[in-house]
Amino acid sequence: MEKIKVGILGATGMVGQYLVSLLAKHQWFELTDLVASSKNVGKKYCDVIQHKWILSDGLPDIVKNIRIKSTTDRLTSKLLFSSLDSSIAGDVEEHYAEQGHLICSNAKNHRLRNDVPLIIPEINPEHLSLIKKQHYKGAIITNPNCSTIGLALALAPIHFKFEIRKVIVMTMQAISGAGIDGVSAMQIIDNIIPYISGEEEKIEAETVKVLAKMTNSGLEYPNMKISAQCNRVPVRNGHLESVYIELAKKPNLDEIIKCWKEFNPLKDYQLLSAPNPPIKYFYNNYRPQPNRDRNLGKGMTVSIGHLKKSNVLDYSFIVLSHNVIRGAAGAAVLNGELLVKKAIIEN
Repeated sequence: MEKIKVGILGATGMVGQYLVSLLAKHQWFELTDLVASSKNVGKKYCDVIQHKWILSDGLPDIVKNIRIKSTTDRLTSKLLFSSLDSSIAGDVEEHYAEQGHLICSNAKNHRLRNDVPLIIPEINPEHLSLIKKQHYKGAIITNPNCSTIGLALALAPIHFKFEIRKVIVMTMQAISGAGIDGVSAMQIIDNIIPYISGEEEKIEAETVKVLAKMTNSGLEYPNMKISAQCNRVPVRNGHLESVYIELAKKPNLDEIIKCWKEFNPLKDYQLLSAPNPPIKYFYNNYRPQPNRDRNLGKGMTVSIGHLKKSNVLDYSFIVLSHNVIRGAAGAAVLNGELLVKKAIIEN
């Protein structure tokens, strides 16, 4: 197939750099447009990013000479991946959707709108039908918050079979989740920060939307209560979550593990970024660990371990996901691939 032209809104930040790395070598997409702050407009990407590039693999040659565009410029790309800061993402994404572009957004601004799908392809691809309610020439599709994605992928196989009623989750979130300049060394070294502004509310609201059923009248939300508490920890990449659940039905441990191990709804979709399988269960109670397991499935696999009966709710377990890949850049790219597979975007 001829490659589809794509662009990145917010190409110089943490998630933007990961998007550049993923899209520069993508077999379906041709990276054409890079959008960043007005102070860099007209400059070559390599000149802007040379001292800011954080990935261990070098800057891809294919993007070095692409010149930065502004958020008001006309773009040639049909599909745009947005990693814009939420302070500007809302208006900019709507501007390009009105011009006919499809936006795969990592920003929080539109996630909870009734007409915007909040997509994790393994869980709710049918939610894409919500874009029919949008008034744009194009459309906006979002992926959830980084912590929500790991949690939702762990909950979905259990919920679909045994119906989860209550969730308590405590996160231990990597510093990369705050962006390149988000947490200073003096704040995080030898320390844990026991609060992340807005994060708990995102997890609680977004998870139930992701797990909602698509009906003719819209989304039918599950009867599920979620309580989240979020911490920033001195780990570079990889969000670890301690999860407690209460179920309507009462499976045993083996039945829950079986749900996770058999969960692979995208196996026939042939999406290039989809891990196979999406969930890895560790029988070793000392796993998963961020340093050892965050890069499984090229950073797209969610790892689970230490499942046990709980004295408070029914069961507890640990979830690990790579927050910048599975939880952000990789999530957006996977959503873009889903749009291609569903023929929502064509060349």
